Amino acid sequence: MGLFRLLFWLAIIFTAIWLWRRLTRRAAPKQSVSTPTPMVRCTQCGVHVPREQALQYDEHWYCSQAHLEQDSPPGER
Repeated sequence: MGLFRLLFWLAIIFTAIWLWRRLTRRAAPKQSVSTPTPMVRCTQCGVHVPREQALQYDEHWYCSQAHLEQDSPPGER
């Protein structure tokens, strides 16, 4: 009879601790899935930059105004 009471109280205590931890645990922050930024390769140096920051001339992309000017023929800028 004593062993039964001990197991009963252990089960009650275990259940109480488990419920308390479950209810007081903060919800894990949901990770937002962001879409990757499209990247383009600079025609002059080969560095990859975000498309929003790159400069385009015809079908070519450049990381800076200086590289655009170095690669394009004079007078066509």
